[in-house]
Amino acid sequence: MEHFLRVADLDIARLVDLGTRMASDRSLGAGSLSGRSIGLFFQKPSTRTRISTEVAAIQLGAHPVVLGNEGIGLGTREAPEDVMRVMARYLDLVALRVFDHRDLEALAAAASIPVVNLLSDQAHPCQAVADVMTIAAHRPLSGAQVGYVGDGNNVCVSLMHAVTRSGGRIRIATPPGYEPPAGEVAEAGEGVTVVHDPRDAVRGAHAVYTDVWTSMGQESETARRLEAFAGFQVDDRLFGLADPDAIFLHCLPAHRGEEVTDGVMEHARSRVFDQAENRLHAVKAVIHTLVS
Repeated sequence: MEHFLRVADLDIARLVDLGTRMASDRSLGAGSLSGRSIGLFFQKPSTRTRISTEVAAIQLGAHPVVLGNEGIGLGTREAPEDVMRVMARYLDLVALRVFDHRDLEALAAAASIPVVNLLSDQAHPCQAVADVMTIAAHRPLSGAQVGYVGDGNNVCVSLMHAVTRSGGRIRIATPPGYEPPAGEVAEAGEGVTVVHDPRDAVRGAHAVYTDVWTSMGQESETARRLEAFAGFQVDDRLFGLADPDAIFLHCLPAHRGEEVTDGVMEHARSRVFDQAENRLHAVKAVIHTLVS
């Protein structure tokens, strides 16, 4: 049984290729999962993830069943393993957006159907597929240099695995104490460099990426994080250090005026909304790969 909890779980090159082809040919895969049912579970609020996964299931011909935590009570009202054993009797795949990655692992361990991570505190693999698709539309992935500025969070972790597995390199700039986990950096390999000066990450990069400084569930840390990340905003001056043809990426939602300025978000080389669209094609590729 294959799952997609982390980037390493599936062949990223195959997913990027299929997602790219689905983006250019909307008939590819259309109706291929007719008669199948896909469970979509949201423990966290969502905009892009909710819309993209529900539309992806519909375009593939599957029936999406959307579930919220108020009805399931994952880990409180019912054990994750029991929830999964029941869902597997009704569904062909379940995709979940959760707070705790350990819940996903418990569900996958008990699963007889594929489990997809739509976001956890440790990883955001479907986002990483969309990210790499967006970079690949701009230039070959092999030899691509990505500059990431911000928190070494779940988005950063999945991005660095996707970039290095695609033949690229990534320089990550974080304040001291906000680096991605050392074990993840080691696993991603020599294509990852972690620095503490945003200029060192961005200089000469083919793609510049940032994310919010305070993620959902970290609201109590907002003041401390704003102080720690002072100087890490991607503005015109910092973006200007990148390759002259560099693109700008952000997984959204963006806190304009914090991690990025309006000028960079609206820059002619911003690909933020192409990247958001690619979430649809990326998750279609993931679901199709695991179910068909």
